[in-house]
Amino acid sequence: MARPRNRDYAELRRDLVDAAGRLLAAEGPQALSTRRVAQEVGVSTTAVYSLFGDKAGLVREMFLAGFQRLGDAFSGVPRTDDPVADLLALGRAYRASALANPHLYELMFGRAVPGFQPDARTLVLIRPTFDVLVAATVRCVEEGAFARADPHDLAVRLNALAHGLCSLELRGALGDFEDARRQWDGAFDAMLRGMAGEG
Repeated sequence: MARPRNRDYAELRRDLVDAAGRLLAAEGPQALSTRRVAQEVGVSTTAVYSLFGDKAGLVREMFLAGFQRLGDAFSGVPRTDDPVADLLALGRAYRASALANPHLYELMFGRAVPGFQPDARTLVLIRPTFDVLVAATVRCVEEGAFARADPHDLAVRLNALAHGLCSLELRGALGDFEDARRQWDGAFDAMLRGMAGEG
């Protein structure tokens, strides 16, 4: 493989991560070999080893990439004067990220690759995505939009709701895009109204 120019490394990393994710989603973990991934992108296995170290490093990078993209989606949500609307917008950003990266979602929140377990350092790196949700619930409580409650607990419940809805939608269990959006809006509306009146 020709050595890529410096500006090409980020693109190559992304291409390899996405190729690996597609193989995992389509054929299962048995298809996830450095050779298959390299073939999908049209490079030699040297590129995989050079960028990720080994297959385990590639899987870790896939895991981190999913959360990085979720974090980027959250970063694109503007802050307004309505904390509840902003929290709902984060939920929509979560859905959009999952739909844009379905090939990484199962690895992020499941155990799609036997033997993969994120280590403590990896868990620290993905923590900011949950911290964004906690900060949004803190704001809702402090500004009186939610009844007094532990913001961390509220964030856990909202995260569980979003994850459940995403998992169902990605499996086709919520109908088409608009049917799924209606289910999302209804579920989040009920959850947020409940939090507003929670003692």
